[in-house]
Order: sequence, then structure tokens, then C-alpha cells
Amino acid sequence: MDNIEIISVPTRILTEKDDIIDTIEKYAKDKITENDVISVAESVVAITQGRFVRPENLKISKLALFCCRFIPDYGSLASPHGMQSLMDVEGKWRVAFALLLGFIGKLVGQNGLFYKWGGEQTALIDDVTGTMPPFDKCIVYGPKNPNDVVRRLKERLNCFGAVIADVNDLQRSRIVGITNGIDGGKIAKLLLHNPFGNASQKTPIVIIKNFKQYQQK
Repeated sequence: MDNIEIISVPTRILTEKDDIIDTIEKYAKDKITENDVISVAESVVAITQGRFVRPENLKISKLALFCCRFIPDYGSLASPHGMQSLMDVEGKWRVAFALLLGFIGKLVGQNGLFYKWGGEQTALIDDVTGTMPPFDKCIVYGPKNPNDVVRRLKERLNCFGAVIADVNDLQRSRIVGITNGIDGGKIAKLLLHNPFGNASQKTPIVIIKNFKQYQQK
């Protein structure tokens, strides 16, 4: 694909004690050039920011128990713990109202209203088993200030661009944070096959080689 090469970079298990910028520099600096894009798994960025909670530390409300029943089984918000974690950060009534709007929207052919009105974390939360061990026993929120993280990554590594991506094995790929001048749609397509892995692969960093030339064609 026009000299495009996707390189998965293995690391040790990263935790809230790690600085994500320093860590990526350590593992990827000697592999990346000014023509490349560095991509990082959004759950790992969030973990290094301490943005996770153990399910047993949540107080499950009756409203969360009720609302989670309307989420498809494969969704992170389908469990009471997943739904409660969203309500804790976005507000329980906002989430409940957004869910109602989403249901009404589907009746008239409009999809996605729940994720539009439920708050930023609605589409970002990973329920238990949604990320790599040992954090597969935690609920992980989306990263804080993702665009600032990628800006600092680009500056530190002197690369063409940087992105934070939310990708899974169901071939869903979404860009959460991106530096200016990068075509997020093209990046998302290149990451569809999930080169990060979601289990024990420990490859939260992906380098997209020669993306500068690929984007300019």
C-alpha cells in the first residue's frame, strides 16, 4: 500500500505510574522518522493518567440497573458497573435523558443520539475485560486532553503526526486525539485490523511508516 508499513511496538505493562510521553519516547524514538505517524491505544493513555476504577468501588444505583438493560450486550455500558461509571462522570440524569433521546431517535430513523448527548465518555468507556491485563479487571475511562497528548508526542518525537486511537477486534476504529494536518479517516482505516491487540500482546504503540507520502498522494 504505497510503502505504508504498520509496526506494532511492544512494551512492558504500563500503569498509572508511567508518563505516557516519556514511555513512548523510550520505546519508539529509534523507530520513527519525520515521515511517520505515531499511534497510541486510548485505553493505555487513560491508564497512565489514572483514569480507571475497580467495579467493586462503584455504588450501583437503581437508575443504572434500569438503563443498562437498553444497551446491546456487546457494549461497555450494558453492565450495571459500566453504566454507573458513566453516570458518575457525566451525571445520571444526563445519561438517562440521552438514552431516552436515543430510543426516540431510532424510532424516527436517527441513530447515535445517545452517544451525542450522553457526554464525551459515552463512547470511550471500556468495561472489564475491555483492555489488557491486569486492567482487564477495571473499568477504564477515555483519556483526558487527548489532543494535548498527541501534540506533545509530535513535538517530542519530531514525527509527521500523532494520534490516539480506539480500536477493537470487531473492526471498529475511531480517532480520539489527532494532531493538526493529519487525515484521521485514513488513519482509522489503516488501523481497522487492530494492530494494538486487546489482550496480552502489550503492543499499545503503533507506528505508521511513510504516512506523510501516503497522505499527500
